[in-house]
Amino acid sequence: MKFVHIADIHFDSPFVNLSDKENLGDIKRLEQRKVFKKVIEYIKENAIDFLFIAGDVYEHQYIRKSTIEYMNELFKEIPNTKIYISPGNHDPYIKNSYYNQFKWNDNVHIFSSKIEKVALEDVNIYGYGFDDFYCTNCEIENLEIEDKTKTNILVIHSTIDGANIEEKQYNSIPRKLLEEKGFDYVATGHIHKLDYNTYENQKIVYPGSLISLGFDELGKHGMIVGEIKENKELKTEFVPLSENDFEEKELDVSTCISKEELIEKINDLDIIDNQLIKLILMGKRNFEIDKYELYKLLTNERIIKIKDNTKIQYNLEKMANMHTLKGLFVKEILKEKENAGEEELEIIEKAVEIAFEALE
Repeated sequence: MKFVHIADIHFDSPFVNLSDKENLGDIKRLEQRKVFKKVIEYIKENAIDFLFIAGDVYEHQYIRKSTIEYMNELFKEIPNTKIYISPGNHDPYIKNSYYNQFKWNDNVHIFSSKIEKVALEDVNIYGYGFDDFYCTNCEIENLEIEDKTKTNILVIHSTIDGANIEEKQYNSIPRKLLEEKGFDYVATGHIHKLDYNTYENQKIVYPGSLISLGFDELGKHGMIVGEIKENKELKTEFVPLSENDFEEKELDVSTCISKEELIEKINDLDIIDNQLIKLILMGKRNFEIDKYELYKLLTNERIIKIKDNTKIQYNLEKMANMHTLKGLFVKEILKEKENAGEEELEIIEKAVEIAFEALE
């Protein structure tokens, strides 16, 4: 059996605070559609038997019916592929959800809040779906695989080995417990970072989010393509699909003596076409930096967010000789710096900056 495993698409996400520029949310929502269509095209071209979607397909609060219809029309293009969806914490199977109220194509099966088994000729597909925005126990411990001569798959949205209180609200399941159950493959979702080949014979897999949803999800995103042979040998491969990858770049501004020089330096950065960049300004600045003014003058549209981590360039020794309130303040600061550790120095430098701004 050949399968594709995806998760965490988050259709119609508002992408709040993703960028300081306008319209990026619209661009990312179009990318979600384009990449999802790539998944369907791959399935058609490679005669894939199963599509497993492990939750957070859409954002319940924002999803539009037109997006659901778009998905369903694509599902109709792969009638010979069986599709199994496990609702997650962002798209739970609740009374007013599209999982409950929309008529999906015949090849789509959506799991609800009781662990269910779908028996096929050579494969048993087990699954569970959230019925609320939180889940503390799906009772997976009570599940026993009925026929281990078949290939047994579990499709579930979960936090494997969730340790803290927040993680345990999202269907935390011990990895050891899942391994003891004996599934031939566990298609899971919720964690947006790819985890499919980190140890030998790994059967519990996170494909990561289908596209990168922000700067906390750097690197490639896409789908898992797998095959389980008659002897139950599992082969998996990660196939990148994302149109745009989020990346961070740091730029030291210490040598820039003017706004114009800084803008030239930024515009000269080597940025790949499919990268969306969060630019982090570092070092000691010699002039005030207004990042919103920078946006207007930048020629590279791939820079969508700027973070200013610079510090003001001060000659404290020179300022200590000034017969002013600033000078007296700096003398006291220099005394504190003599025996300060690294963390204390950062606090002192920040205190100087705040104080000088207040004394302007």
